[in-house]
Amino acid sequence: MDARKARLSDIVQETGAKTIHYLYDFGDSWDHVIKLEKWFDNTTTEGLPLLLEAAGRCPPEDVGGAPGYAEYLDAIGDPAHPEHEHMRLWGPERFDPNVVVRKALEAAVNALSGGWKPRRRSTRLT
Repeated sequence: MDARKARLSDIVQETGAKTIHYLYDFGDSWDHVIKLEKWFDNTTTEGLPLLLEAAGRCPPEDVGGAPGYAEYLDAIGDPAHPEHEHMRLWGPERFDPNVVVRKALEAAVNALSGGWKPRRRSTRLT
């Protein structure tokens, strides 16, 4: 499926997938796993998707994927680390990986709600 045009509801309905692996940023290779816990056929999509829970803060952009993020956290957490000052100045000010910026996440999820709704299938008249 073309990821630029695919909607999660279409992927679930057309493939029957219960787990979706989404690769974000081919250079940094962030692998996201979306697990479908339950699908209700008669449930409205109004207000979906919905942020239920979040853990941790998003890593800074272009940090170098999971290995780069681990190195970044080591460097900013240890003043004796040789890259401490460089990484501290490079990344966001006072970065705490455990702080969830819930309002920003909710705003981002709410912006997706229009894209979640299943497309109406047009019927062709013959």
